[in-house]
Amino acid sequence: MLSQAELARYQRQILLPELGIAGQERLKQARVLVVGAGGLGSPAILYLAAAGVGTISLVDSDAVEPSNLHRQVLHGTADIGRAKTDSAAESVARLNPAVLVHRHHARLDAANAREFVALADVVVDGSDNFAARYAVNDACVALGIPWVYGSVERFAAQVSVFGFADGPCYRCIFPDPPASGTAPACDEIGVMGAVPGIVGAWQALETLKLLTGAGIPLSGRMAQMDLLRGETHWVRFDRRPDCAGCGSRRAREHHMNRGQDDLPPFSIEPQEVAPRMADGGARLIDVREPWEIQRASIQGATAIPMKRIPDEAGSLSRDEELIVFCHHGGRSRTVTDWLRAQGFGARNLNGGIDRWSQDVDASVPRY
Repeated sequence: MLSQAELARYQRQILLPELGIAGQERLKQARVLVVGAGGLGSPAILYLAAAGVGTISLVDSDAVEPSNLHRQVLHGTADIGRAKTDSAAESVARLNPAVLVHRHHARLDAANAREFVALADVVVDGSDNFAARYAVNDACVALGIPWVYGSVERFAAQVSVFGFADGPCYRCIFPDPPASGTAPACDEIGVMGAVPGIVGAWQALETLKLLTGAGIPLSGRMAQMDLLRGETHWVRFDRRPDCAGCGSRRAREHHMNRGQDDLPPFSIEPQEVAPRMADGGARLIDVREPWEIQRASIQGATAIPMKRIPDEAGSLSRDEELIVFCHHGGRSRTVTDWLRAQGFGARNLNGGIDRWSQDVDASVPRY
């Protein structure tokens, strides 16, 4: 529930029919991981905190330098030499003290990416290197969590969303990182400070849309902007079946090789659910969108789109076990966490309906 102070703080966005009180409550319960508290992370973190995202986890290993200050607006002159995570956390506290900030003074890489990504419902990538970006993508694919991409150079920028519903991942459009030394960094070619400001704010907006179910995310679409000329070019792309990141064969092999210790909390494997359904001991809750349910469904499941959960939770019983699922498990994990916070005995179906089709009932179409 929102307090009177929260209703007053967020009243201008609560007025939006796409958000409302239910959407604001979803933001309060939401968890976002921001990789990098620099040029992109600065505006993204500020706008996410201002919007009322309940928990923000920050991962950054750098300290504030004088050359950062023209674009990294989370930090000030007095912060030079301090860890960016510390400076960023203080800026968030000044802006919105109700937001819980987890600081991780570390460099995200392939070895630790899944540990960090598992903390979030949505990931915002504000990293400045390809190794971190591919690590974010692969961890998000593995855990079924969408992420918001942004990149800048000079006056140019790109924004997109990867891993949402049945949408493509980063490797679908960029299969492999460029050879070392072929992609110059901004400390070599420069960047106008307002450019990452625009992109980071757009990343925040896409994140808020994902968390609340408002609008249409930039999945399968990439905005490529030439901000010096004021031009935007749209690139459309699809999920590739042979993608090394999210392709069906690779994904199946990954899931088959996952250990139980890798599972997020309050999750359940598809094979465990079928016997419970037969005994009437579990109720399946499908939080996908209607168009997805038309393409594939599990018999006996109750359909409640994610954005309708706060309004229809009263129709659910706290005395029964609720097994929540979506396409791959990202959205349903957000719903599971929200339901558990409301006192329901909810568990997330690991891998979603896609895993159900592979491991339980092959007659359920995959999409």
